[in-house]
Amino acid sequence: MIYVFDGAMGTMLQSAGMPLGYCPELYNLEQPEVVTAIHRRYVESGADIIETNSFGANRIKLEHYGLSERVAALNIAAVRAARAACGPHTKIAGSISSTGRFMAPLGNLSFDEAYDVFAEQAAALEEGGADFILIETIIDLQEMRAALLAAKATTRLPIICQMSFGDDGRTVTGTDPQTAALVLEALGADIIGANCSVGPAQLLPVAEILARTVKLPISIQANAGMPELIGGRTVFPMQPDEMAAWIPRFLDVGCSYVGGCCGTTPAHIAAIRAEVDKYSSAPLTRTGLLHTALTSRSKTVRLGKEFPTAVIGERINPTGRKALAADIRDNQFVIVKKEALAQVRAGAAILDVNMGVPNINQAAAMHRAVSDLSMLVDVPLSIDTTDTAALEAGLKAFPGRALVNSVSAEPERLAEFLPLAKKYGAAILCLPIAPGGVPETAAERVAVVRTIIEHAFAAGLRPQDLLLDALVLTVA
Repeated sequence: MIYVFDGAMGTMLQSAGMPLGYCPELYNLEQPEVVTAIHRRYVESGADIIETNSFGANRIKLEHYGLSERVAALNIAAVRAARAACGPHTKIAGSISSTGRFMAPLGNLSFDEAYDVFAEQAAALEEGGADFILIETIIDLQEMRAALLAAKATTRLPIICQMSFGDDGRTVTGTDPQTAALVLEALGADIIGANCSVGPAQLLPVAEILARTVKLPISIQANAGMPELIGGRTVFPMQPDEMAAWIPRFLDVGCSYVGGCCGTTPAHIAAIRAEVDKYSSAPLTRTGLLHTALTSRSKTVRLGKEFPTAVIGERINPTGRKALAADIRDNQFVIVKKEALAQVRAGAAILDVNMGVPNINQAAAMHRAVSDLSMLVDVPLSIDTTDTAALEAGLKAFPGRALVNSVSAEPERLAEFLPLAKKYGAAILCLPIAPGGVPETAAERVAVVRTIIEHAFAAGLRPQDLLLDALVLTVA
């Protein structure tokens, strides 16, 4: 089944008389009939899914207009204005976009604050009656992680995640489509895709990569071509028929949700609808990547016998190393950073991070280490700890798909670590350690590993989320 989204809202509101500098979301309360009329034009043009006029209706962006206390009212009204335009089969996607601030360590917005902001908006959109949560036009993978986790925890709605990629195929903060897809799939997104920034010619390669990487439905909403500055005004040059001509190519690579972003109008959506209606090719069979992959913000490392050996650098571990322990205890992290750079230069594809210094706040130290290293090196991280709080701090701070080092068959480890791995989209390293220690025979170790795997699957993890360290002992 192929679904058609609507097109741009902001330019339509301006055409309807909205003054420059006015808060678009305030129209949901003050002039809902104008918003509904725009939605109705898109419905009449053939859109199956209407996006609410709530793109910037989070408390941080609304502060600019003195409206930060009206998040719930504006978002609920946005859904109502959309619902008034829709027929019984039209779905409503509650639109959520960026806060407009960079998240730490790129900026000063903490993960927890961003999470709370997105949770507040998502809850209001669900209360208003939205059918989906649409997180769109996001340029930072860490912000998308916060928004997706908040929406999953706050609502029961399907969640669509759309990143914005430039004409170089990466987001502003450096994430490529494959990395984004792997992270968002592991975090539990229901539909992934891309919107805004560029036109269909630039987004087609992005769509191809997304479709090859994951089995999830793919959603693409391009601008009406690349923006041009004409007479001091931004113009999107692509006409409806020209833009619609790209739609069969997106459907051929596996996209099942298509629509328009900046510069698109009801005429563009009508042309897209016509292309979708006459498309007759059989749906593309997609499997996604079935092997294990870890990512940083900007790089994917694939693991398996068909790929090059991935060396894990394990020198960021203070056990038996007084200078490194002191560096961590004194909150300097100079040696930590030097070790990271040296290991990557020496060929490490993944870095193990252990903050196991006695009598310190390991969670705070892990958060600091992971945050600093995510800015310093581009390789995935392995969070090495026996402390549950430190594990969550590391997984939360890492803008990618990390490895949990490690999960044994000890009851507390299964009960605490597996849910965190599932929540934050991490892979786990399984260790055949039972409550009584390391079994002596291979058969006993296999039995222990099977126990871990059973618990991992019960927690919602997948085969590609699991790695095994067999703990093979030396002969001598």
